[in-house]
Amino acid sequence: MLARMQTHLTIITGSSRGLGAALVAQRLLPGHTVLGMARQTNASLQARADAAGVHLAQWPIDLIDAAGAAQKLQTWLSGCDGATFASVTLINNAGVVGRLAPLDRVPLAELSQALRVGLEAALLLSAAFLHATNAWPGTRRVLNISSGLGRNAMAGSAAYCAAKAGMDHFSRAVALEQSALPNPARIASMAPGVIDTDMQAELRGADPVLFPERARFMKLRADGALVSPQDCAAKLLARLDREDFGQTVIADIRD
Repeated sequence: MLARMQTHLTIITGSSRGLGAALVAQRLLPGHTVLGMARQTNASLQARADAAGVHLAQWPIDLIDAAGAAQKLQTWLSGCDGATFASVTLINNAGVVGRLAPLDRVPLAELSQALRVGLEAALLLSAAFLHATNAWPGTRRVLNISSGLGRNAMAGSAAYCAAKAGMDHFSRAVALEQSALPNPARIASMAPGVIDTDMQAELRGADPVLFPERARFMKLRADGALVSPQDCAAKLLARLDREDFGQTVIADIRD
């Protein structure tokens, strides 16, 4: 059986652009299988995977339907032969910053969307992943891409702050649950720093009257303080692959 356990499976949400696409690109290595989940597929990533002979599956799926996405993942994983994977990893990367304004100025539907994508989907996908892989013999890992805003609140972004704070705390609970199992999944909620993505562009483009922190994000870019998605992905994956991954559940890539 040990001879069969050669493949590493990585599941990444928000995989079509930004940090998610960078994470996928850097996992397209021999001996790896990658599943991306996003509203759209990424043709350049598929071409890169095909050229490298690495299996990349891309599910065009909207995480607003968190329960549907989680059920699909659980069914798919349950149909896999877990003995063929040396490791299996879930990276909950997808998130929505939403409308940048005081809570009472944001439409209810947009608040619901931000929480469904940023928190509900991560929690349900983690539940589905852990349930389906519970008896798998390989190493199991869950990496939740959190944010400093889950630990330090910012005006004008209540839903995003709430989603990331919730992600941190459910990670703590899951770590406690898994610690009692024979083959516990390792879990960490990692703040990735300030990344040069579309989300940052949204922050800089916000109405300064509704979002008073806009000037701070403008300065970050002007000062060259933003990290590229590629550099951030490399640091996250290096941390993920360490033997001590999960020993610190709430972490920051800059530490």
